[in-house]
Amino acid sequence: MRDVAIVAFAQTGHRRRTGELSEVEMLMPVLHRVLHATGLKASDIGFTCSGSTDYLAGRAFSFTMALDGVGAHPPISESHVEMDGAWALYEAWVKIRTGEADTALVYAYGKPSSGEVRDVLTRQLDPYYVAPLWPDSVALAALQAQALIDTGATDEPALARIATRSRTAATANPHAQLRGSFPAGDYLVQPLRTGDCPPIGDGAAAVILAAGDTARALCPRPAWIRGIDHRIEAHSLGVRDLTDSPSTRLAAERAGAFERPVDTAELHAPFTSQEVILRKALGLGDDVDVNPSGGALAADPVMATGLIRLGEAAACIHRGESDRALAHATSGPCLQQNLVAVLEGERTHV
Repeated sequence: MRDVAIVAFAQTGHRRRTGELSEVEMLMPVLHRVLHATGLKASDIGFTCSGSTDYLAGRAFSFTMALDGVGAHPPISESHVEMDGAWALYEAWVKIRTGEADTALVYAYGKPSSGEVRDVLTRQLDPYYVAPLWPDSVALAALQAQALIDTGATDEPALARIATRSRTAATANPHAQLRGSFPAGDYLVQPLRTGDCPPIGDGAAAVILAAGDTARALCPRPAWIRGIDHRIEAHSLGVRDLTDSPSTRLAAERAGAFERPVDTAELHAPFTSQEVILRKALGLGDDVDVNPSGGALAADPVMATGLIRLGEAAACIHRGESDRALAHATSGPCLQQNLVAVLEGERTHV
């Protein structure tokens, strides 16, 4: 098994609407930038994997159109997951670890602005007992937030402080959709206000993975993936404790997150209450810099947000701002599925 690192990361500037752009037009500049960062050409990539969902696009096999941005000729080794791009990265990581490729291009994109994303996401619920009730994604998150408040683990002012901290951090992020001071706003679904929820916006992201010495040749300070794991909760919300995330805790344990402290954490927490749950599950103290990019509260291009968390954590290592970072991605209602990765940079010897 070979060491694998993230050697490059690029993303769009996330916007409320990109109606003038197709998925291919939105994606191509990102792919060009991430390849340019390593000096690689598309033909140098050993494996390509993407993450997206046909439900947002409103048509079957929509990801095949995005391949026009990659270039389908000459033929490439390619795969796709109907998930956030973080899970595409996991597939590419396995491919490289087992020696089937030396490099991989992973990308993800989403255009939630093209439909009612709160309603679209009901399609991932139990089709017999829950989905027919049409509880949208914000309503379910509010159910989780109220359960958390009822336990005394947080309150509405504390949630507002999380939103303020995240969007203030995003001031330094040129790609973020929301930056700086942002009002708490009115209730969307009590106890969640507008400020507790992610913005609806379009965007794309891409990373390049490489193995061993190839990674060192492509990047001055690769972000080595020391561990990565993903777990899932029960599908039925009624049999879960919505105030805890045992799948996140287990994934972190299997990824080696608890072996040594991390200094940075990029958490995929679209709602302020979910950051409270994730911090507890991951044992993150106040000494850890959580979501220095602003996180999903600053930009949430559905299906790319989790991959961005991995990319932002890797970028901190590339810049020398972090030595050991944790990245988290989630999918499904109320933190149903969770992926955790631990990234490290090699220490400079003087």
